[in-house]
Amino acid sequence: MTADSAVETLSYPAPDVVRDLVERAIARGAMVTLFGPCTVEYEGRAASSLGPGDRHVTLKPDGAALVHTDEGQQPVNWQPPGCDHSVAVADGALVVRSERTTPEEELEITFETVAHAAAFDVSDPEELAVTGTEADLKERVLDAPDLVESGFTPLATERETPAGAVDVYGEDAAGRTVVVELKRRRVGPDAVGQLDRYVEALRRDLHADTEVRGILVAPSVTDRARQLLAEKGLEFVSLEPP
Repeated sequence: MTADSAVETLSYPAPDVVRDLVERAIARGAMVTLFGPCTVEYEGRAASSLGPGDRHVTLKPDGAALVHTDEGQQPVNWQPPGCDHSVAVADGALVVRSERTTPEEELEITFETVAHAAAFDVSDPEELAVTGTEADLKERVLDAPDLVESGFTPLATERETPAGAVDVYGEDAAGRTVVVELKRRRVGPDAVGQLDRYVEALRRDLHADTEVRGILVAPSVTDRARQLLAEKGLEFVSLEPP
Protein backbone atom coordinates (compact mmCIF):
# COMPACT_ATOMS: atom_id res chain seq x y z
CA MET A 1 0.00 0.00 0.00
CA THR A 2 1.12 3.53 -0.74
CA ALA A 3 -0.49 6.59 0.80
CA ASP A 4 -0.03 10.35 0.91
CA SER A 5 -2.37 13.33 0.99
CA ALA A 6 -3.36 12.84 -2.66
CA VAL A 7 -3.30 9.11 -3.47
CA GLU A 8 -3.98 5.78 -1.79
CA THR A 9 -3.53 2.49 -3.65
CA LEU A 10 -4.00 -1.16 -2.69
CA SER A 11 -3.31 -4.43 -4.51
CA TYR A 12 -5.34 -7.54 -3.62
CA PRO A 13 -6.37 -6.16 -0.21
CA ALA A 14 -8.71 -7.84 2.26
CA PRO A 15 -12.35 -6.67 1.95
CA ASP A 16 -12.32 -4.74 5.22
CA VAL A 17 -9.17 -2.89 4.18
CA VAL A 18 -10.79 -1.82 0.91
CA ARG A 19 -13.92 -0.81 2.76
CA ASP A 20 -11.90 1.48 5.01
CA LEU A 21 -10.12 3.05 2.05
CA VAL A 22 -13.39 3.71 0.22
CA GLU A 23 -15.03 5.15 3.34
CA ARG A 24 -12.11 7.53 3.88
CA ALA A 25 -12.19 8.57 0.24
CA ILE A 26 -15.94 9.24 0.25
CA ALA A 27 -15.64 11.24 3.48
CA ARG A 28 -12.98 13.56 2.04
CA GLY A 29 -14.53 13.86 -1.43
CA ALA A 30 -11.95 11.82 -3.31
CA MET A 31 -12.35 9.78 -6.49
CA VAL A 32 -12.33 6.00 -6.07
CA THR A 33 -11.46 3.29 -8.60
CA LEU A 34 -11.89 -0.44 -8.03
CA PHE A 35 -11.02 -3.37 -10.28
CA GLY A 36 -11.84 -7.04 -9.93
CA PRO A 37 -14.42 -9.78 -10.55
CA CYS A 38 -17.86 -8.55 -9.56
CA THR A 39 -21.60 -8.72 -10.17
CA VAL A 40 -23.78 -5.69 -10.80
CA GLU A 41 -27.46 -5.23 -9.92
CA TYR A 42 -29.57 -2.21 -10.81
CA GLU A 43 -33.06 -1.36 -9.54
CA GLY A 44 -34.91 1.79 -10.53
CA ARG A 45 -36.88 2.89 -13.55
CA ALA A 46 -36.06 -0.58 -14.87
CA ALA A 47 -34.01 -3.50 -13.56
CA SER A 48 -30.84 -5.14 -14.81
CA SER A 49 -28.45 -7.83 -13.67
CA LEU A 50 -24.86 -8.41 -14.76
CA GLY A 51 -23.24 -11.72 -13.85
CA PRO A 52 -19.66 -12.27 -12.69
CA GLY A 53 -16.91 -10.63 -14.70
CA ASP A 54 -13.85 -8.41 -14.42
CA ARG A 55 -14.90 -4.75 -14.26
CA HIS A 56 -13.49 -1.35 -13.51
CA VAL A 57 -15.64 0.80 -11.22
CA THR A 58 -15.27 4.54 -10.67
CA LEU A 59 -16.98 6.49 -7.88
CA LYS A 60 -16.77 10.23 -8.42
CA PRO A 61 -17.01 12.95 -5.77
CA ASP A 62 -20.06 14.46 -7.52
CA GLY A 63 -22.00 11.23 -6.94
CA ALA A 64 -21.57 9.65 -10.37
CA ALA A 65 -20.77 5.93 -10.55
CA LEU A 66 -19.46 4.14 -13.65
CA VAL A 67 -19.00 0.43 -14.35
CA HIS A 68 -16.72 -0.38 -17.30
CA THR A 69 -15.87 -3.67 -19.01
CA ASP A 70 -12.97 -4.27 -21.39
CA GLU A 71 -15.03 -3.18 -24.42
CA GLY A 72 -16.34 0.11 -25.73
CA GLN A 73 -16.20 3.62 -24.37
CA GLN A 74 -19.55 3.69 -22.58
CA PRO A 75 -20.11 2.21 -19.11
CA VAL A 76 -22.32 -0.89 -18.98
CA ASN A 77 -23.97 0.47 -15.83
CA TRP A 78 -23.89 3.93 -14.33
CA GLN A 79 -25.48 6.35 -11.91
CA PRO A 80 -25.61 10.12 -12.53
CA PRO A 81 -24.14 12.86 -10.35
CA GLY A 82 -26.05 13.49 -7.14
CA CYS A 83 -26.06 9.90 -5.86
CA ASP A 84 -24.84 8.77 -2.45
CA HIS A 85 -22.07 6.18 -2.34
CA SER A 86 -21.65 3.64 0.45
CA VAL A 87 -19.56 0.52 1.04
CA ALA A 88 -19.83 -2.54 3.28
CA VAL A 89 -18.50 -6.06 3.73
CA ALA A 90 -21.06 -8.88 3.58
CA ASP A 91 -20.26 -12.60 3.62
CA GLY A 92 -16.62 -11.88 2.84
CA ALA A 93 -17.40 -9.76 -0.22
CA LEU A 94 -17.09 -6.02 -0.77
CA VAL A 95 -20.45 -4.43 -1.58
CA VAL A 96 -20.56 -0.96 -3.12
CA ARG A 97 -23.86 0.92 -3.44
CA SER A 98 -24.76 4.08 -5.31
CA GLU A 99 -28.25 5.38 -4.53
CA ARG A 100 -30.53 8.30 -5.21
CA THR A 101 -34.11 9.06 -4.20
CA THR A 102 -35.47 11.17 -7.07
CA PRO A 103 -36.12 9.01 -8.94
CA GLU A 104 -35.49 6.06 -6.66
CA GLU A 105 -32.55 4.09 -8.06
CA GLU A 106 -29.87 1.79 -6.65
CA LEU A 107 -26.75 0.34 -8.21
CA GLU A 108 -25.17 -2.50 -6.21
CA ILE A 109 -21.75 -3.88 -7.09
CA THR A 110 -20.48 -6.96 -5.26
CA PHE A 111 -16.78 -7.75 -5.57
CA GLU A 112 -15.71 -11.35 -5.06
CA THR A 113 -12.12 -10.07 -4.98
CA VAL A 114 -10.63 -6.62 -5.38
CA ALA A 115 -7.47 -6.81 -7.46
CA HIS A 116 -6.76 -3.10 -7.28
CA ALA A 117 -8.21 -0.17 -5.37
CA ALA A 118 -7.23 3.48 -5.42
CA ALA A 119 -8.41 6.81 -4.08
CA PHE A 120 -7.35 10.13 -5.58
CA ASP A 121 -7.74 13.67 -4.31
CA VAL A 122 -8.60 15.32 -7.61
CA SER A 123 -8.24 18.98 -8.49
CA ASP A 124 -9.36 19.97 -11.99
CA PRO A 125 -10.60 23.58 -12.20
CA GLU A 126 -10.40 23.84 -15.98
CA GLU A 127 -13.34 23.51 -18.38
CA LEU A 128 -13.12 21.62 -21.66
CA ALA A 129 -12.51 23.99 -24.55
CA VAL A 130 -13.45 22.40 -27.88
CA THR A 131 -11.57 23.85 -30.86
CA GLY A 132 -11.30 23.02 -34.52
CA THR A 133 -15.07 23.04 -35.08
CA GLU A 134 -17.01 24.22 -38.11
CA ALA A 135 -18.04 27.23 -36.00
CA ASP A 136 -14.34 28.06 -35.57
CA LEU A 137 -13.82 27.70 -39.31
CA LYS A 138 -16.79 29.99 -39.96
CA GLU A 139 -15.36 32.65 -37.64
CA ARG A 140 -12.05 32.40 -39.44
CA VAL A 141 -13.75 33.01 -42.79
CA LEU A 142 -15.83 35.89 -41.45
CA ASP A 143 -12.77 37.52 -39.86
CA ALA A 144 -10.69 37.14 -43.02
CA PRO A 145 -12.93 36.64 -46.10
CA ASP A 146 -9.94 36.87 -48.44
CA LEU A 147 -8.98 33.37 -47.24
CA VAL A 148 -11.81 32.17 -49.49
CA GLU A 149 -10.76 34.44 -52.33
CA SER A 150 -9.74 38.04 -52.84
CA GLY A 151 -12.78 40.30 -52.91
CA PHE A 152 -15.19 37.87 -51.27
CA THR A 153 -17.74 39.63 -49.05
CA PRO A 154 -19.87 37.63 -46.58
CA LEU A 155 -23.44 38.92 -46.41
CA ALA A 156 -25.16 36.37 -44.16
CA THR A 157 -24.65 33.14 -42.27
CA GLU A 158 -27.11 30.27 -42.03
CA ARG A 159 -29.15 31.74 -44.88
CA GLU A 160 -32.17 29.53 -45.42
CA THR A 161 -32.80 27.92 -48.80
CA PRO A 162 -35.33 25.24 -49.85
CA ALA A 163 -32.42 22.78 -49.55
CA GLY A 164 -31.32 23.90 -46.08
CA ALA A 165 -29.22 26.59 -44.44
CA VAL A 166 -26.12 27.89 -46.22
CA ASP A 167 -23.07 28.25 -43.95
CA VAL A 168 -21.89 31.52 -45.46
CA TYR A 169 -23.76 33.50 -48.14
CA GLY A 170 -21.97 36.33 -49.91
CA GLU A 171 -20.78 37.82 -53.16
CA ASP A 172 -17.50 37.93 -55.04
CA ALA A 173 -15.62 40.93 -56.38
CA ALA A 174 -17.77 40.86 -59.55
CA GLY A 175 -21.02 40.93 -57.56
CA ARG A 176 -21.90 37.29 -58.20
CA THR A 177 -23.68 35.29 -55.49
CA VAL A 178 -21.38 32.88 -53.61
CA VAL A 179 -22.45 29.93 -51.49
CA VAL A 180 -19.75 28.70 -49.10
CA GLU A 181 -20.08 25.27 -47.50
CA LEU A 182 -17.71 24.69 -44.55
CA LYS A 183 -16.32 21.35 -43.37
CA ARG A 184 -13.81 20.93 -40.58
CA ARG A 185 -12.23 17.74 -41.93
CA ARG A 186 -11.45 15.89 -45.17
CA VAL A 187 -14.66 15.32 -47.10
CA GLY A 188 -15.99 13.17 -49.92
CA PRO A 189 -18.78 13.25 -52.52
CA ASP A 190 -21.56 13.79 -49.94
CA ALA A 191 -20.27 17.28 -49.15
CA VAL A 192 -20.15 18.12 -52.85
CA GLY A 193 -23.74 16.94 -53.26
CA GLN A 194 -24.82 19.09 -50.33
CA LEU A 195 -23.17 22.20 -51.79
CA ASP A 196 -24.69 21.47 -55.22
CA ARG A 197 -28.18 21.29 -53.70
CA TYR A 198 -27.71 24.71 -52.08
CA VAL A 199 -26.49 26.24 -55.33
CA GLU A 200 -29.37 24.79 -57.34
CA ALA A 201 -31.90 25.91 -54.72
CA LEU A 202 -30.61 29.48 -54.85
CA ARG A 203 -30.58 29.50 -58.64
CA ARG A 204 -34.28 28.64 -58.55
CA ASP A 205 -34.95 31.05 -55.68
CA LEU A 206 -33.19 34.12 -57.08
CA HIS A 207 -33.66 35.98 -60.35
CA ALA A 208 -33.20 33.86 -63.44
CA ASP A 209 -30.14 35.82 -64.58
CA THR A 210 -28.38 35.53 -61.19
CA GLU A 211 -25.10 33.66 -61.36
CA VAL A 212 -24.48 31.48 -58.28
CA ARG A 213 -21.06 30.08 -57.44
CA GLY A 214 -20.47 27.28 -54.95
CA ILE A 215 -17.26 26.98 -52.94
CA LEU A 216 -16.47 24.06 -50.67
CA VAL A 217 -14.08 25.05 -47.86
CA ALA A 218 -12.39 22.17 -46.05
CA PRO A 219 -8.89 20.95 -45.14
CA SER A 220 -8.94 18.49 -48.06
CA VAL A 221 -11.21 16.46 -50.34
CA THR A 222 -11.07 12.96 -51.78
CA ASP A 223 -10.22 12.37 -55.43
CA ARG A 224 -13.84 11.49 -56.19
CA ALA A 225 -15.04 14.68 -54.52
CA ARG A 226 -12.59 16.74 -56.55
CA GLN A 227 -13.87 15.07 -59.73
CA LEU A 228 -17.50 15.85 -58.81
CA LEU A 229 -16.64 19.47 -58.05
CA ALA A 230 -15.25 19.84 -61.56
CA GLU A 231 -18.23 18.08 -63.14
CA LYS A 232 -20.72 20.35 -61.38
CA GLY A 233 -18.77 23.57 -61.87
CA LEU A 234 -18.11 23.99 -58.16
CA GLU A 235 -14.90 25.10 -56.49
CA PHE A 236 -12.70 24.03 -53.59
CA VAL A 237 -10.59 26.04 -51.16
CA SER A 238 -8.29 24.26 -48.73
CA LEU A 239 -8.61 25.80 -45.27
CA GLU A 240 -8.45 24.36 -41.77
CA PRO A 241 -10.15 25.53 -38.57
CA PRO A 242 -7.87 27.64 -36.36
